[in-house]
Amino acid sequence: MWSGDGPSVLLIEDDPGDALLVEEMVADSGVAIDLSWARTLAEALDALDRDAPECVLLDLHLPDSQGLGALETILSRSPGTAVVVLTGLAQDESGLAAVAGGAQDYLIKGRLEADVFVRAIRYAIQRKRAERSAADLRESRLRAEENSRVERGLLPTPLLVDDTTQVCSRYRPGRAQSLLGGDFYDVVQTPDGTTHAVVGDVSGHGPDEAALGVCLRVAWRSFILSGARGQRLLDLLEQMLVAERSGPEIFATLTTLSRAAGAPRADVMRAGHPGMLLRPPDGPVRLEEVRGGPVLGLLPGRARWPVTSLEAPRGTRLVLFTDGLIEGRTGKGYERLGEAGLVEIAREYAGLPADDFVDSVIQRCEDLAADSGGLADDVAVLHLGWTDTV
Repeated sequence: MWSGDGPSVLLIEDDPGDALLVEEMVADSGVAIDLSWARTLAEALDALDRDAPECVLLDLHLPDSQGLGALETILSRSPGTAVVVLTGLAQDESGLAAVAGGAQDYLIKGRLEADVFVRAIRYAIQRKRAERSAADLRESRLRAEENSRVERGLLPTPLLVDDTTQVCSRYRPGRAQSLLGGDFYDVVQTPDGTTHAVVGDVSGHGPDEAALGVCLRVAWRSFILSGARGQRLLDLLEQMLVAERSGPEIFATLTTLSRAAGAPRADVMRAGHPGMLLRPPDGPVRLEEVRGGPVLGLLPGRARWPVTSLEAPRGTRLVLFTDGLIEGRTGKGYERLGEAGLVEIAREYAGLPADDFVDSVIQRCEDLAADSGGLADDVAVLHLGWTDTV
């Protein structure tokens, strides 16, 4: 093994004479290169496993590999390493085939000169870095496109038939999430003027949970539009959850409500989900936690979810949210914000219009959790108000 302070290069060559020639060219070039030597493909693979170099100089004719097989093996074992193939005088076609197969360049042994040799190594390393950067960019773009598709599925545009229902919605990913989680919401107004809304949360994080959240959100909208209500609605959603979830440990919580046009009340169903905030026209913000049933998926086919009529006089606004908003730490050790802390914050901003109210409440929750790294879980908030008459 020869060592220097420059780029790390692994020479895979069984001929000691050719290996000595490479060593001399490195010395003659005056460029610092950290050069090591492996005589067989097996020996080279051991070296790659220990510490992958920036560049491999590969002879295509080795005792334990012939032709492009060695190149394919090197690329699969160390995909981030640049490869320059060494060929004989009469092997120009082999060199071109190697480049087509993934090598960055090829050199003909009988025509090697120190400056050309070192330049080829440097260019090969730079081309490989450019390839990796381009691949990372493509992956980033694909991830962004996928995020956008998931976002459209989880966080849809409300389906409203008139302007009597005002909707303000927000979604914030948790600090550890680069992708959306399983939080979802939706609002649908049926032709009779009734407003239906849902906020839900699939347990866990990741693409499977996000996909399941999309599935449940779309299913909820479809069931509402087809006329499913009450126990039947949640039975159908649970059937969908059980059919689509990746394992029996996966469950979902949700709150769904329906308010007829002009009605002073809303029918609410709760499946293991937190309560909701009521913003009455004259009085303090308060938490309403109606009777509910278990989470979806816990007792398939056996659970019951009561429908509770919640008084919501004219001017009342309802705020549904997922538990990520109340589970953040408050900077006091392991103490969580909880529903009581959320109510206190909501009362501070009670006089603000919907958008400012929601943004201020979420920001305050995030600020309180800042010392612990921010809100760990995803947050979805849905603020509903009406301008119709009672």
